[in-house]
Amino acid sequence: MPPIALPHDAKAGPTKPEVRAVVRSKLALEPDDHFAEVGSCTGAVTIEAAQRAGRVTALERKPERLETTEKNLAANAETVRAEVGLRNAEAPEGLPDDADALFLGGSRNFEAVLDHAVETEVDRIVMNVSRLEVAGRATEAFRERGILEEVVQFQVSHGYELAGATSFESDNPVYMLVGSASPPDEESDEDDGKTVAADGGREATR
Repeated sequence: MPPIALPHDAKAGPTKPEVRAVVRSKLALEPDDHFAEVGSCTGAVTIEAAQRAGRVTALERKPERLETTEKNLAANAETVRAEVGLRNAEAPEGLPDDADALFLGGSRNFEAVLDHAVETEVDRIVMNVSRLEVAGRATEAFRERGILEEVVQFQVSHGYELAGATSFESDNPVYMLVGSASPPDEESDEDDGKTVAADGGREATR
């Protein structure tokens, strides 16, 4: 699929293409999925989700940013396959009760959003954080609700020409929290025998 077009600027974001690639992998959207997003901003994640899921509900609390989402979505209309609903709302207000996957692009009200995800048993949850302190609080919030599966920290560097050679400039690190609020599969739990370790990884319990 060709790269998405983002001709309109929201003066924030967008989520970098390399980060979006990891988000796509973790969300693993299917054609019959309902995807919900908190903080659509430029619409970069919204558009990529709309190319894969059946329905998309994107929330943005700032009207001007929601307008940018709408314009960029229109610029990619040929590749969008989902039914898309854009809502000017501050999460968790406006979130659907039947979402299969949820992406949090910011940390505002994230604990209330996670509570909603638990109540509605969202199967796949991904949250991106750029600040270390917030990442720590978010990790604890995921863990306290029993929904933490993994924490990923990664950094991307882009090459540029310097004195006839190639040097690299790095983007800010991204902390990605991945979880699920789906009811546990008893049969799967018996076979797995693993829990989330203190560092967000996996450790054997037997």
